[in-house]
Amino acid sequence: MPEPAPVPEQPFYAYELYPHIDTPLDPAPINRDWMDSAHQRHPYRCLPLNIANQNGWVMRSPAGFRAYWYGGANKEDVELQFDGPVDNRIVSHFGSGVITFTVPFLFRTPPGINLWVKGPSNFIKDGVQPLEGIVESDWIASTFTMNWKMTRVCEWVTFEKGDPFCMLVPIPRGLAESLVPKRAQLSTNPELTEQYRKWEEGRKGFLHGLRTLDPEAVKRGWQKDYFQGRTPDGKEIEEHQTRLSIREFEPEKK
Repeated sequence: MPEPAPVPEQPFYAYELYPHIDTPLDPAPINRDWMDSAHQRHPYRCLPLNIANQNGWVMRSPAGFRAYWYGGANKEDVELQFDGPVDNRIVSHFGSGVITFTVPFLFRTPPGINLWVKGPSNFIKDGVQPLEGIVESDWIASTFTMNWKMTRVCEWVTFEKGDPFCMLVPIPRGLAESLVPKRAQLSTNPELTEQYRKWEEGRKGFLHGLRTLDPEAVKRGWQKDYFQGRTPDGKEIEEHQTRLSIREFEPEKK
C-alpha cells in the first residue's frame, strides 16, 4: 500500500523554563499495561485505540507518590505522600480533591494550532480522573498546569515515577466550528449504502463462523479490513495509517 502523502513540516517548540528539567517529554507510546495483560492482547486489534494511544506527546511524573482525599473542598483535604522527598511540583492547589502537576515547559505551536491538554489516551487509573483543556498555544506567553480530580473519598491513589500525567495533542483551531453537521437517511447515499450492506453481511457471516467453529473463521481470528485500510469491496485506502511516527523533542540546532 502506498505511504500517506507527506504533511508539510512545522516547528513545535517546548521551551524549557529552567536550566535543569527532569520531567520526561516523549512521543506517546502505543502500549498500555491493561492492553498487554488482556487475553491474547486483543485490544491491540482495535486500530482506533492504537492510533489514539500514540497521537501526541506525554509528560511523565518526575516523582512517585500516593494521594488521599478526605472529601472536603479545601486544598488541605488532599494528603500527598511521596516515595522520596516532597516534590513541590506536585501539589494540592485548587482544592475539591484536585491534584496539580506543574508543567516546566512553555509550548509554542504553529499559527492556528491549539494544544488539547489531556489525560493520556486509554491510560486507566482507578479513583482519579484527568481534567482536560484546550490551549491557544500559538500565542500564549504563559504555561499551564495539568490537573487530576480524585473521584474516590478516603482511598489511596498511586502515581508511580514515570507514569504519564499529561498528553499533548495538536488540533487546528476552529476545525469543529467549520464543519456543517447534517443528518440524513443512509439510503440517500446509494454508494455508501452498498458498502455498508457488504460490510454487514460479511460481519454477520464471520461471527456465525466463529460461533459454529468454522475452520476458516477460526483461523482468521478477527476481521482485518479496517486495520488494513480496505473497504468492503476490496479497495485500498492510500492514506490509511496503522501506526504513527511521532518525533522526539530534540535540541534546536544553533
